[in-house]
Amino acid sequence: MNLLNKSVLLAIPALWTAAASAEPLAETETSAPEQTSSLKANLKRLALKYTQNSVTNREEDENYPDFSSDEETMISGVFDGNLEYNNANLVWVNRLFMEYGKTKTTEGDTTTSSEKDDQILFTSDYIHKMWNLEQGVVGPFASLGYETEFTTFEEDGKDYRTKIVRAKAGVKLYDGAYFKDLYVAAVEEADFTYDDSNMKTAAETGYTFEYPVREGVNFVSDGYYRQYFVYDMYKATDYKYELKFNNRLSVAIAGGFSLAPFADYHLAKTRGARKSRSDTTVGVALEYQADCLFW
Repeated sequence: MNLLNKSVLLAIPALWTAAASAEPLAETETSAPEQTSSLKANLKRLALKYTQNSVTNREEDENYPDFSSDEETMISGVFDGNLEYNNANLVWVNRLFMEYGKTKTTEGDTTTSSEKDDQILFTSDYIHKMWNLEQGVVGPFASLGYETEFTTFEEDGKDYRTKIVRAKAGVKLYDGAYFKDLYVAAVEEADFTYDDSNMKTAAETGYTFEYPVREGVNFVSDGYYRQYFVYDMYKATDYKYELKFNNRLSVAIAGGFSLAPFADYHLAKTRGARKSRSDTTVGVALEYQADCLFW
């Protein structure tokens, strides 16, 4: 059984077991009008991330085969915000996520700079409230998103920029006590990155988990696994599957600011590769969070 099947089998019972024990949402009484809707802007995360790897006695590299001789520094910025409309029957969330980072690598007397993180992602999610739980709301959802990047990349002597339209439909638990987001979904992608568009079909499961360790200290984890099944055309760099998650321990400082040690993990396999490749990044981030309730 592959990783997707295991993930889906774990996620589906969690959603439907909770839903089965829940009460359907009650009808709104027309005789007692109440404020049943809200509009809120959330700055979930504005962060500056920093990692560094330093090496001593690099001139004796031949005597330390298990040590890298490269010194590496990475600085990246993250923006994660959304506009959320909520009423008795639905939740509508429009989210903008942006990340960009640069890495400087020193090998001997030579220092090179390369791009580490580059992503712009806009998503619009609609969740229909079918079951109201103490832990959150469960119901069907639909999502439409657009993914691109700040800078272009070169392939075969030509410059390209990521341009992907992605639609999802599935079941989601939203705004739970610990799981702020837990879902399984079918995915349809239209990839316009290259000269010819490529339609892809996939399945995906994802989550956002928050746990208060103690006052002022929160553990936050989010991620997804996506498995592709159908493609319109062959492209060696297209993913067969992708796993990505981020873990951080957010320690409040003052005025919405926090210090957050983090660990990011990314695993993927492309159609043209014989083996999968993974990347692990650890570091510390300075973060800021805020929200604004319009009504």
